[in-house]
Amino acid sequence: MVKIRLTRTGRKHYHTFRIVAADAKSPRDGRFIEVLGHYNPNLANNDEARFVFKKERVEYWLGKGAQPSNTVWTLLRKHGINKATAKETRKQLSA
Repeated sequence: MVKIRLTRTGRKHYHTFRIVAADAKSPRDGRFIEVLGHYNPNLANNDEARFVFKKERVEYWLGKGAQPSNTVWTLLRKHGINKATAKETRKQLSA
């Protein structure tokens, strides 16, 4: 099963994260399938560089049945990705 989750990067006391598609059995900072974006919680909330992701690839993985973590799901919903868009993407892939 594929999960969309965060992997920790950055230095001590300045955490940044990558959004990745990874096998559910792999460790948090271990092997992943694809990098889908990045998240920097240290930037201001209105900064565009705080959360950057590849919308098409995220929708692709959601359409394939990947399960996002709770944190990633919250971030994606704030940026316009919801269950309806995931279902629509799944229908387009199966057609």
